[in-house]
Amino acid sequence: MGVPYFGAPFFVWPITTATVEDTPLANLQIAIVQVTAFQQNCTLMWDEDTKEGVVVDPGGDIDQIQAAILETGMKVTAIWLTHGHIDHAAGAMDLKEALDVEIIGPHKDDVPLLSGLEEQARMFGLEGAVRNCEPDRWLNEGETVSFAGHEFAVFHCPGHAPGHVVFYNQATKFAHVGDVLFAGSIGRTDLPGGNHDALIQSIKTKLMKWPDDIQFICGHGPASSIGKERASNPFLT
Repeated sequence: MGVPYFGAPFFVWPITTATVEDTPLANLQIAIVQVTAFQQNCTLMWDEDTKEGVVVDPGGDIDQIQAAILETGMKVTAIWLTHGHIDHAAGAMDLKEALDVEIIGPHKDDVPLLSGLEEQARMFGLEGAVRNCEPDRWLNEGETVSFAGHEFAVFHCPGHAPGHVVFYNQATKFAHVGDVLFAGSIGRTDLPGGNHDALIQSIKTKLMKWPDDIQFICGHGPASSIGKERASNPFLT
């Protein structure tokens, strides 16, 4: 895909494939802000014309995320969460209050994780630096979320976390899969709520049903495509 590993301050990945270049969806812009010691891919997605967009998984380093928002010129309308682990949701409440927007997602099965973020923080020696999170809206399989006409289907994909969701934009052949699937790997399942069999089931019955040319961003590391992972991911072949 020609998409390099993402580093500070952020990398902008415009989606301008031939199949959508004559539609409003060709204006979807994406930027990665790699945050915290977990090197998590906080993702900014916005419409090039209206500048309206969302922040996916603000895991921390809020000042860095806000600087990227300012540089892109985007107007954040919501925060979307893929799941409730500390590296993805630690900064959600602070960013919500700073931007006066709602937190949307993940699935309600992640209530224990999000209400236990402060306990997760203690496990990593970050006591006092993280707040428990209360989303404004939970997401379910089959729902859609959108901004500026860019519509994403919601898939509930438990395994890495019980309430993990992924966001799929069929029109632009793009998805954000959080920590479900990585380039050459899959999400870990040794954390509380993890289930290896459930994760493999989620990947094979949902993500692997998508076409090969779907490109995706994941929670850590470089982007990939469904076709590449179908052909060479050692956990799936």
